[in-house]
Amino acid sequence: MVSGEVKVRLDLNNPVFQENLLTLQKPERLAALDTLNKVRQLTWPEIYRDPGLKWEKVTSVKPPAGIDTIYSLRITQARRATAYREGEFMRFLTVAPDHDTTYGKR
Repeated sequence: MVSGEVKVRLDLNNPVFQENLLTLQKPERLAALDTLNKVRQLTWPEIYRDPGLKWEKVTSVKPPAGIDTIYSLRITQARRATAYREGEFMRFLTVAPDHDTTYGKR
């Protein structure tokens, strides 16, 4: 299988991401889970092109140590998550309470 055809693998183990996800109100939590299910069925090239996810590089926030670049993607209609790519994995970091928080604005 060509590496571009490999389905994205999810890493949801970050405690901040888990806290953000699990404390969403039920309708938003279900929407986020639907998005995560969609993501795991896509390849990386499909992630980059998907108009609904809006995968974007975040330049206004310094990435944590050991991470080159963080990205944001739409996880619900109103919220974005931050994540980074490591090989086949999309490793999730946070679910922002609002759009501006994703980009380090207050």
